[in-house]
Amino acid sequence: MTNTEARDAMEHVSSKFGITPEDYMLPARSEIHMLDVNGKLHPSGQQGVEPGHEYPLPNPKALVDAYEQLVIGRRVNDQNSALVRQGRMAVYPSSHGQEACQVAAALCLDEGDWMFPTYRDSVAVMAKGVAPMEVMAGFQGDWHCGYDPKQYKVSAQATPLTTQLLHAVGVAHAAKLRGEDTVVIAMCGDGATSEGDFHEALNFAAVFNLPVIFFVQNNQYAISVPLSQQSVAPSLAHKAVGYGMAGERVDGNDLVALLAVLGRAVRLAREGNGPLLIEAHTYRMQAHTNADDSTRYREDAEVQSWIAKDPVTRMRTYLDEAGLLPEATVERITASAEAVAKTLRDGMNSEQVPDPADIFAYVYSSPTTQMTEQAALLADELAREEDTK
Repeated sequence: MTNTEARDAMEHVSSKFGITPEDYMLPARSEIHMLDVNGKLHPSGQQGVEPGHEYPLPNPKALVDAYEQLVIGRRVNDQNSALVRQGRMAVYPSSHGQEACQVAAALCLDEGDWMFPTYRDSVAVMAKGVAPMEVMAGFQGDWHCGYDPKQYKVSAQATPLTTQLLHAVGVAHAAKLRGEDTVVIAMCGDGATSEGDFHEALNFAAVFNLPVIFFVQNNQYAISVPLSQQSVAPSLAHKAVGYGMAGERVDGNDLVALLAVLGRAVRLAREGNGPLLIEAHTYRMQAHTNADDSTRYREDAEVQSWIAKDPVTRMRTYLDEAGLLPEATVERITASAEAVAKTLRDGMNSEQVPDPADIFAYVYSSPTTQMTEQAALLADELAREEDTK
């Protein structure tokens, strides 16, 4: 029954676009992009797009709002990198250069939709509405993720590669069983597509026709391993076909195209058309983390070649030439970004005093008898220690 449902959904959506199910599953021959590297909108909105893959231009307000989050995201990356150098954080995996992917992933979702991010997706988590210092609590050394996943519909940022994809599929399955219209975006990098959990998550999602968007940020490297040594598939998006779902490739530094492609993917998933795999081509401009020396495995010329594709510059140029960035708007956006940076500086420069009782919190929804006894024992020991001071 489930396989039949998945096949029927595939045939329905492919007929809507006037193509065969086989053609619908295959990515367009050229990656989807709507702005060139100079911030110019292509006359047709995109280049080299095949029938069935037309994407309308997002409305001006959506573009300006997304650009604001893009600027904030860049400022967050730069500020956090500085805080690491100052010793206020032990480690920070920067997404400098990938901010367009992060912002689009968050803004394509509705309030009730879920996001399952990786350790590099802090900008996406903030764009989804989580307070900056709540996001950074884990990087500051807090033992839990710092925010309530249920409140924000954002899972804890996952450090193990790909485990979050299985969790995302589980949430999507539960939502479908309850009859909810929840859509889940499951984020990962190119290296994660080589993991077993990636296979299991995609196969389960396709078989049960679940509303999941698998969003692969292909930043060219799995730490020091280049994509060419990870996969010989025509693209990572082509991997979707083997699971019976549609795949698409998009310019990951083109915020306009990302909003359009991810927006359509969410709509299709919400309508019951099953999961989709979106591969965004982008680049990690900085090292994997501050503990990594990227000069050992990539040339400076390669990094420099991606500067011309910077998503912030490209989007700013487009909006400015379209008359959508008056000086007052620029000043407001800059002030917003600086306010977030100040929040991070102030928060990271404040010493956090842990509560020992938190050891027993968030372990079970209802504490066991043994935990209650251990908590009482610790409280008694702490009280006696305080009395001896």
